[in-house]
Amino acid sequence: KPDSMPRMLNAEPPFRYPASLYDRKVQGNVTLRLFIDSTGRVWPESTLVTESSGYPALDSAAIVGSDALRFTPPTSGGAPMNVRVAFPVFFRHPEAK
Repeated sequence: KPDSMPRMLNAEPPFRYPASLYDRKVQGNVTLRLFIDSTGRVWPESTLVTESSGYPALDSAAIVGSDALRFTPPTSGGAPMNVRVAFPVFFRHPEAK
């Protein structure tokens, strides 16, 4: 178990709202399972949707955006290590109720 968990370094989340769903003000949450290596990079081939939003386009947008995520590496005893984490992605429309 890590002593310190990874921290996202991206200034802005790299997830792009699908235009067709944005236009309809569709919102949703996606939970991804990410494998973050000892350099803080996400291994895209290991990314999985563990909780779907119910909208395949939102789920796909979350997976595609996860490729651009960067993190501080998790550590154990001061040494960088690999870790799997649950990572929530929230798609929120500013005008939705």
